[in-house]
Amino acid sequence: IPYATDPAGNRLPDPELHPDSTLSMWPDNRIARDAHYLYRYDRYGRLTEKTDLIPEGGIRTDDERTHRYHYDSQHRLVHYTRTQYAEPLVESRYLYDPLGRRVAKRVWRRERDLTGWMSLSRKPQVTWYGWDGDRLTTIQNDRSRIQTIYQPGSFTPLIRVETATGELARTQRRSLADALQQSGGEDGGSVVFPPVLVQMLDRLESEILADRVSEESRRWLASCGLTVEQMQNQMDPVYTPARKIHLYHCDHRGLPLALISTEGATAWCAEYDEWGNLLNEENPHQLQQLIRLPGQQYDEESGLYYNRHRYYDPLQGRYITQDPIGLKGGWNFYQYPLNPISNIDPLGLETLKCIKPLHSMGGTGERSGPDIWGNPFYHQYLCVPDGKGDYTCGGQDQRGESKGDGLWGPGKASNDTKEAAGRCDLVETDNSCVENCLKGKFKEVRPRYSVLPDIFTPINLGLFKNCQDWSNDSLETCKMKCSGNNIGRFIRFVFTGVM
Repeated sequence: IPYATDPAGNRLPDPELHPDSTLSMWPDNRIARDAHYLYRYDRYGRLTEKTDLIPEGGIRTDDERTHRYHYDSQHRLVHYTRTQYAEPLVESRYLYDPLGRRVAKRVWRRERDLTGWMSLSRKPQVTWYGWDGDRLTTIQNDRSRIQTIYQPGSFTPLIRVETATGELARTQRRSLADALQQSGGEDGGSVVFPPVLVQMLDRLESEILADRVSEESRRWLASCGLTVEQMQNQMDPVYTPARKIHLYHCDHRGLPLALISTEGATAWCAEYDEWGNLLNEENPHQLQQLIRLPGQQYDEESGLYYNRHRYYDPLQGRYITQDPIGLKGGWNFYQYPLNPISNIDPLGLETLKCIKPLHSMGGTGERSGPDIWGNPFYHQYLCVPDGKGDYTCGGQDQRGESKGDGLWGPGKASNDTKEAAGRCDLVETDNSCVENCLKGKFKEVRPRYSVLPDIFTPINLGLFKNCQDWSNDSLETCKMKCSGNNIGRFIRFVFTGVM
């Protein structure tokens, strides 16, 4: 790689280009400069300004471009501008829903007005976004609507469906109830049906469209002297819009490399570096392919990738704001996975396995007693993102109602939080299937507890488990379930008793 890093993973000046540099770390993990830009931050550690760097010995011409970033009280980017010669080139504003998901953006670009002056456009380009949980599924503007279907339980895209906005307008039609009300009067005028009748007509229309008219509906029509065919003739025709459908070809991380048409031709392809920077693109059909690393959407106006909870700068390979979950996400608040070739971060968060001292044995570090590697005495549990920027945790504990419970007795769910952990390790990149499976495990009744590992209990069928057994088995079981490895799950059940 053409750069060195400090112990926290922040990039340092290229040792070949700057052999005399004595910089060994960036204070507070805030990179102040690199080979291209100067950076400024506010007191919350949020990037507020990025300016073109003038090379040493270069002449200042005042043509440097400056990027400015503005945030709301929730540390979400809401306003971006790029200026040159003190004149705005681009301006954008972003809107979020109560869950913190971006639902709209407005972009103004510099253009020549009727008088010949260059200024920002008066009318912005507006883009709307639709979501399925934490996955962005719909992008719509005045030209088209792009919908994405993902691989179940992941952020890897499978199918891209693009529909022109003009085609969408032709799909608008009256409901059966509306059609009858508009022409139902004796003089050909409109009438108003009672809500119960409207509800019955809506149900009938849905059954006709699905070609599954129930006997109840047929009897109701017969009592009115009508047939299904007569009602069908009163319905507005259904227009099927023309759509462009493409299949995604992605790498092992879920980064799109090509779009394949229904005829099997490559309609778009691209090459990226390990941090998601676009190196080369072939786009003869001018397709708008904005998906980057899993969970990321490219914003052309800023060059940033929107990553659900934060914005990612591919040029730096890090986020422009600190992790919203603080130290729970690691020591470096800005860090994207240090090995992006194998790790991903679709939500701008991480899923971790945590340990802390056993409450009954003391200890102030990661483990009970001597805080040294190899000491087997510690409490272990799992934490997964809760979808609101924080974590929900679960583990195994003893009931604690009698002295023998800790050795061999009833178990219960442990009361764990991410804040109380002595150390947390990344054990699974963001995977909604695994996360939902573990959330279900957190709610299940716990097996009986034994401080000894399961292999030392008389019956090795998962009937007695300590916290380490329970968390390890639960994680592996969920990973097998989500990968479709049912044979592995059965074998694991034979040896551990966990399905």
